Amino acid sequence: MMNNTLLNIVRFSILMLLQTLVLNNIYLGGYITPFLYILCILMLPTSTPRLAMLLIAFSAGLLQDVSCNMLGFHAFAATFVAFLRILFADKILTRGEDIEIDVPSIRSVPIAPMLYYLIILILAYYIVYYSLLFFSWRDILQIGISSVAGSALTWVLAVLYQTLFIRRTT
Repeated sequence: MMNNTLLNIVRFSILMLLQTLVLNNIYLGGYITPFLYILCILMLPTSTPRLAMLLIAFSAGLLQDVSCNMLGFHAFAATFVAFLRILFADKILTRGEDIEIDVPSIRSVPIAPMLYYLIILILAYYIVYYSLLFFSWRDILQIGISSVAGSALTWVLAVLYQTLFIRRTT
């Protein structure tokens, strides 16, 4: 239990530092920035209490908002993703089977459900984030393009991160 908590704190710290120092300086097409820090939320142990998960997501988003000088867009989007994860993670990852998953990752879950889980929640994050950022029906096309492009970039980085840095659990 303590080792798992320490691992999550280290993962949170590394992902937040990577996001703040490197990824926040990437602007593809003027708008698209990879938000890899949401892996802090997506990879929390399944045993994490719901309220704790929502508070961790809000804190991660708030830290991102502070580092980007934003108005709470990341905090809202991250909390929304944590809420979706609470509602749908088991249905997506286990597909109704009686499987016990400690930490959702590419190494602990069958590949197809994990990739599906990542893309759905990452896309949800980006849709909420860009909807708040543009906040206009007139920009619906820009919201859609930015959400899909940002999600694709973050999804590729998330898969790469998990492939390179997460150990296989048996």
